Amino acid sequence: MSTLYIVATPIGNLSDISQRALATLEMVDVVAAEDTRHTGALLSHFGMKKRLVSCHQQNEMASSQGIIKLLDEGMNVAFCSDAGTPGVSDPGARLVEEVRNNTGHDIVPIPGPSAFVTLLSVAGSIPKSYVFEGFLPQKSGKRRKRLEALFALSMPFFIYESPYRVVKCLSDIASISPDATCVMGRELTKEFEEIRKESASSLLSYLEGKDQVKGEFVILVIPGGEGDDNAQEDQEP
Repeated sequence: MSTLYIVATPIGNLSDISQRALATLEMVDVVAAEDTRHTGALLSHFGMKKRLVSCHQQNEMASSQGIIKLLDEGMNVAFCSDAGTPGVSDPGARLVEEVRNNTGHDIVPIPGPSAFVTLLSVAGSIPKSYVFEGFLPQKSGKRRKRLEALFALSMPFFIYESPYRVVKCLSDIASISPDATCVMGRELTKEFEEIRKESASSLLSYLEGKDQVKGEFVILVIPGGEGDDNAQEDQEP
């Protein structure tokens, strides 16, 4: 029986790749990738040359059938998104579902970096329950409507944002709740990594004061401000 491996890769610093991820990529027959050029460069960095097939958001359903055929032929396949853990605001979930529902092949996760978990580790004390949202709608009206729904949950939530929309997104957040606490991670694990924790309005002013906003962003929004009585506590195992 062949196996589909879902392999997490670094979100920036290549040293964060796990030994298990490297061993898996070395062992498999084929590597499916969100972007074959990006993953090809990663493999080349670690001295590997593999057959690559494309599997991205636009072709994931069709590509899944080709990957299933490879598995049926007895090949082991690894899937890598561009960065971090596949299926977490990245392609991979549909592929897993198709393989699970239509074959008897094993699906094995190879865990590793994830941008929102990386930010969570340095967020400090926050309520123990939170929502991972990922990317918000690009259109302003839909984005604001979704943010209002997230705030209505009264739970911290994580969002991903590009440098092109982060100021507009923070403007919406600040207009809904200017005193909400935000933990911003920019370019996590990379050379110009930046982490800030402050109010939404203060963070907005900071980014608006820059000549140019660069990098990929992860933002934790805490509607009630700093951690409260429901913050994480040590529990007996």
